[in-house]
Amino acid sequence: MSQRIAVLGAGPMGLAVAYQLAHEGHQPVVFEADDRVGGMTAAFDFNGLSIERYYHFHCISDYAFLQMLEELGLSSKMHWVETKMGYWYQNQLQAWGNPLALLQFKGLSLTAKLRYGLHAFLSTKRDDWQPLDNVEASAWIKGWVGAEAYEVLWRRLFDYKFYDYVGNLSAAWIWSRIHRIGRSRYSLFREKLGYLDGGSETLLQGMKSAIEAKGGIIHLKTPVSKVVIEDGVIKGVEYLEQFEAFDKVVSTIPLPYVARIMPDLPEHLLTAFNAKKNIAVVCVIAKLKKAVTENFWLNTNDPEMDIPGLVEYSNLRPLEQHVVYVPFYMPGEHEKFSEPDSAFLDKVRTYLKKINPELTDNDFIDIRASRYRYAQPICEPEYLKKLPPVALPIQGLWVADTSYYYPEDRGISESIGFGRNMAKMATTDDSTS
Repeated sequence: MSQRIAVLGAGPMGLAVAYQLAHEGHQPVVFEADDRVGGMTAAFDFNGLSIERYYHFHCISDYAFLQMLEELGLSSKMHWVETKMGYWYQNQLQAWGNPLALLQFKGLSLTAKLRYGLHAFLSTKRDDWQPLDNVEASAWIKGWVGAEAYEVLWRRLFDYKFYDYVGNLSAAWIWSRIHRIGRSRYSLFREKLGYLDGGSETLLQGMKSAIEAKGGIIHLKTPVSKVVIEDGVIKGVEYLEQFEAFDKVVSTIPLPYVARIMPDLPEHLLTAFNAKKNIAVVCVIAKLKKAVTENFWLNTNDPEMDIPGLVEYSNLRPLEQHVVYVPFYMPGEHEKFSEPDSAFLDKVRTYLKKINPELTDNDFIDIRASRYRYAQPICEPEYLKKLPPVALPIQGLWVADTSYYYPEDRGISESIGFGRNMAKMATTDDSTS
């Protein structure tokens, strides 16, 4: 029997929920606060170029993403490119990302290099993450690579992303990041990443069109103010000062918002959702007349730069001009998050000109900053055990966000896979579990 189901959020996970529901003959009604679909993958007009506000790339192991492209008839728009990594250290731009680059890296002893390389290799080959679930990440890495390699290659990456949370991160979560990138290598020396013609917007619009073609509805600029629950049963949602009845609600909005719009949840669930911590991001995107480097990803360890690295996106996806993303991560409550955009734009100009002294102010065609308060969940040891279940003890209510594919890092493919599974849960489980 066809069901009419409210879906909260039109990021990749919410769209995947709606797509699967529509595919199975149901009618999803999607509510999105933004004026466009996509969430963190949404595009904007960057001085004539439609591009994501926050960088995204695809790995050869992104099966759910590739399956979605196949179903939408978009596989021909997917391209794979051999990319390069670099490391900015001791005022030098060095090659990175393969065994030869590691051996030739300046500023690290041979013993430290070998320990680092062994850890990276074994992490890539490892598939069993459960033993790492209750292990603290920085201690795990130090135990493998040693104090020297940790100080040079890891500490600033942790410090300038997680700040005060550095000492309470799950090793399983960090392992998954190493593992995903490692599986994108098609030899020890070569890395392959992917991009879509038109960027993520191609996928987003394809999913949106497919949802609407099957009778789904997508409301933009329509934040839900309350999910109405009575006697442990979903009744519907309130939005824009009106009420609409639904038998079921699937929420994909960031967990910190859940308690605000679902105040009638049991107290222990409100406490659990409110306890979730997230890292914010101020992501600067610059359009340049010339390249900064030849690398797609550049790690940075520089006392004058408060960033873990930068992404030179045009070294993956060919564009008329050179485009660079420079993310500044920090807890949302950190004083730096309240600084004006101009402070971050000025830093980026300075950093890029330091890395490539040939760059001048005249080479900057345009530069913008975007902010996202809940960009990255903080995953402490045994994180998954501390999350409420996806199927809440409310009849007709399912809740999840990017936190729920721990130990995997947030990503488009993970969102699609998880979202489609949530839709199946919502249509096959009619219990009050």
